[in-house]
Amino acid sequence: MTARSEILDAVPSICDANGEFELIDAVNELRRRGSRYKESTIRTHIISRMCRDASKNHAVTYDDFAHVRPGRYRLIDWKSD
Repeated sequence: MTARSEILDAVPSICDANGEFELIDAVNELRRRGSRYKESTIRTHIISRMCRDASKNHAVTYDDFAHVRPGRYRLIDWKSD
């Protein structure tokens, strides 16, 4: 699995009712699941590559998350139960 696919698989399990999550909780969840990716890779993906509000510093970026406040993000396509 790619880092992005692992993150997208893990994040819904830690989201609150509004689809929001803390960056550190995402890192911890991926560690718990045995991710092979370094913490720095996970952070870079969430903060920069996968966040629609981030500066476009990478050749490929995604609009998976929105930045809510420092350390907090929201899953764009969140569907609550």
